[in-house]
Amino acid sequence: MRAEPWLLECGEGVRLLALYTRARNAPAPRRTALLLHGWEGGAQALYVQSAGAELLRCGFDVVRLNLRDHGGTQALNRELFHSCRLPEVAAAVAVVAARVAPGRLYLAGFSLGGNFMLRVASEPAPPPNLAGVVAISPVLDPDRTLEALEKGLALYHGYFVRRWTQSLRIKARHWPGTYHFEPLVRSRNLRQMTADLVREYTDFPTITDYLNGYAITGERLASLSVPSLLLSAADDPIIPVADLQRLAPSAQLSIRITEHGGHCGFVDRLAAPGYAERLIVRQCAALEAAASARDQS
Repeated sequence: MRAEPWLLECGEGVRLLALYTRARNAPAPRRTALLLHGWEGGAQALYVQSAGAELLRCGFDVVRLNLRDHGGTQALNRELFHSCRLPEVAAAVAVVAARVAPGRLYLAGFSLGGNFMLRVASEPAPPPNLAGVVAISPVLDPDRTLEALEKGLALYHGYFVRRWTQSLRIKARHWPGTYHFEPLVRSRNLRQMTADLVREYTDFPTITDYLNGYAITGERLASLSVPSLLLSAADDPIIPVADLQRLAPSAQLSIRITEHGGHCGFVDRLAAPGYAERLIVRQCAALEAAASARDQS
């Protein structure tokens, strides 16, 4: 997917890289979807590009955002990524919203990206042209996800250990003398690695404080400011579907649960956009049509 790089200034010297693609023959005012990948993914991930291609086909401009230290951006910022860095993601959304105004902005995220997008939409004073959120298999309670990874399929646990270890070593090469990750990665255990990262590289007193810091269970989503659709699968091996009952009720939040879909899978067609990609487009298009109708009334 051809794209123009946008280097977003997110305050306090933080820079995040996004990729912008303009839709052909889009209506005026233009409408934009901002997509955010999952942990250890990136803006070039196939699932992000697939969703972006479907949105482009339906007339939405697309911005694909990289989280700090993701998508090969370890050299951009000295400090290390962790999942509680909400202010910089909210700032990136605000910068994109300002660039695409007066057109409306829609957010869609996968896994940890979905978690971030729902938290952004729950922050005070969101951008005025923010119009909706779609979260695909978002992380709900990080402690429960860690537990599921530990007790579930070794394939998932090993995958994240390998990807995270690789990312940390790239970070250390870009910032020589700053980071010494070899003791951290030696355990090959996600919980232990996370506890070590929290102790050595964050201000959180304990791993529990850190994990609670980005959980969206409890009252976190009670302040959602825009229509938000959450898609989860009953057979997701790392996001226990029962945790959906622990989300704060909100008139802005709709939840859709499928019997099958795994974690960000939802493949129901071969060589065609999957259910999640189609749902993102349908939701954004429906919200845009409703908003346009209100503008004209």
